[in-house]
Amino acid sequence: MNYSHWLLTALMAAGSALAGAEAETAGERDGAALYQQYCASCHEGGVAKAPQYSLLEIMPPSSILRAMQGGVMQTQAAEMTAAEQQRVAEYLSGQTLAEADMQSEAPICSAERAQFDFGARPDTRGWGVNPGNHRFYDNEVAGVTAANIGELELKWAFAFPGALRARSQPAIAGGALYVGSQDGTVYALDRETGCIRWRFATVAEVRNGIVVADWAQGSSAPPLLYFGDLVGNVYALNAVTGELVWRDRPDDHPSLTLTASPALHGNRLYVPLSSLEVTAAADPGYACCTFRGGVAVYNAGTGEKLHTSYTIAEKPAVVGRNAVGTERIAPSGSPVWNTPALDPARGVMYVGTGENYSSPANNTSDAILALSLEDGSIVWSQQMTAGDAWNMGCETEERVNCPPEDGPDYDFGAATILATTSEGRDLVLAGQKSGEVFALDPDNGGEIVWRRKLGRGGIQGGVHFGMALEGDVLYVPMSDFDGGPRWPGEMFPGMYAVDIRTGEQLWFNRNANICDGREFCQPGLSAAASALEGAVIAGAMDGVLRAYDKRDGKVLWSFDSVREFRTTDGGTAHGGSFGGAAGPVFSDGMMFVNSGYGIYFHMPGNVLLAFGPQE
Repeated sequence: MNYSHWLLTALMAAGSALAGAEAETAGERDGAALYQQYCASCHEGGVAKAPQYSLLEIMPPSSILRAMQGGVMQTQAAEMTAAEQQRVAEYLSGQTLAEADMQSEAPICSAERAQFDFGARPDTRGWGVNPGNHRFYDNEVAGVTAANIGELELKWAFAFPGALRARSQPAIAGGALYVGSQDGTVYALDRETGCIRWRFATVAEVRNGIVVADWAQGSSAPPLLYFGDLVGNVYALNAVTGELVWRDRPDDHPSLTLTASPALHGNRLYVPLSSLEVTAAADPGYACCTFRGGVAVYNAGTGEKLHTSYTIAEKPAVVGRNAVGTERIAPSGSPVWNTPALDPARGVMYVGTGENYSSPANNTSDAILALSLEDGSIVWSQQMTAGDAWNMGCETEERVNCPPEDGPDYDFGAATILATTSEGRDLVLAGQKSGEVFALDPDNGGEIVWRRKLGRGGIQGGVHFGMALEGDVLYVPMSDFDGGPRWPGEMFPGMYAVDIRTGEQLWFNRNANICDGREFCQPGLSAAASALEGAVIAGAMDGVLRAYDKRDGKVLWSFDSVREFRTTDGGTAHGGSFGGAAGPVFSDGMMFVNSGYGIYFHMPGNVLLAFGPQE
């Protein structure tokens, strides 16, 4: 990892603590006291929609400050001075505004470069490339195959200011590249040069991929782009100008977060609902738990919410009390942190769910669900791991809010794939944090056709954020993160290929451990993979991006991103681990990918990399 980058972060946190101490010495109220006076009553359970303290802790100070200065918290913060508002923001985030408040100094595009090209319609139909989430880029779209991927070289690099992670998968349309950032800024960059066409400020981190609506041939009507933020807002922007068209928060739960990219089909937008309540449950005084996952369905043009497909049909109710007398509430959890695979022909969408947060566990956690596109009801459910209830209370010394099931926390984090074999059979493919891969029959209630145990599994995978499909070959990136004594046994980090007709393992390329001297480095594949004709590309937690040959899994090309990059703003940025649902994207001979997954003990980074053919 880059030591200076971490040193800067530590110094910033120390500076924040010093500033608080100086404020107390001067007789001023420090950030902690101000938070308790003006914020705690709402953010610690007093107001249903107010984000929980655990969400505020992972927001950058600039986003928190923006909410108080002209944003949604302007009224509540009005009695504080500007200096006091800053101290609150820095206290909550644990860092000063020194780095987090910077804007990118990358050049603003010239009028010619900023021009939206209506002849360049979206290269893909969302995060998964097509509605079935294949994540396969054919040569017509990508301009890159196994035959020429070795010719790729770095063309430009874009720095995300103040960021320790880069998790938003870019989208490409109109000659622009659209991407979100940790400080809540969404950028429209020129695809060829990385200059800035426009930028839009949200209220929190954007860590899911951007989705751009297609438009009719010859149209000049501005299309919309869609994404969500860390505190649960979904946005629609004018893709040409960056102006806000509509915004909504699809659920009242204070711990709501939007991890996965939405799916777009026709004039409907499908927004997966996840939560950070699993973290709030570490507090013994927190009544765990009340969130239930789902998918909110919107009119994509107007922002009217049509209905919500909940993963748990019944509403949670009090079922007892914990050891300190706090209410226990169930059923809860079953979040959706993957993009739905849409199946309009059957009138359903397929999602994978996570664990229950409280006990007793129900039968739709750790499951694949078919949800009705018409009314949101559960058409069928196939549970893979029964009795999985877990929250962060299980990681505390007191374990007061830990359910008796205590895990194993085997979410379906990776998106499901709707596939058709070369023999004409439809299958729903799913990969689990247990290290297993499944094929289900969509016409027989999700009956299991085959299942294959590949990795050891664990709290961070197993199969973590996304598989890819080319023909009958399913590419399965395996994380198998070293989770300590809780997850014994041999790890199998690397890339697998599986025949979807039979579940037979075709090959496995085990990633060598090159982490010597790299702190927070792991050899596994956590990030979503992307397939090309004859190859699959995936970034690893060791910071290396690799292309594997479809035939035998041999590495055709690789790029080590753990270094400093000269960026379009004339400064530098740092690469780190590849993680999250932000896999490589391709367009007309170029590849774009983020590097940096500075969360959960992985190497930080703040750079978007653009590759193109050698000149």
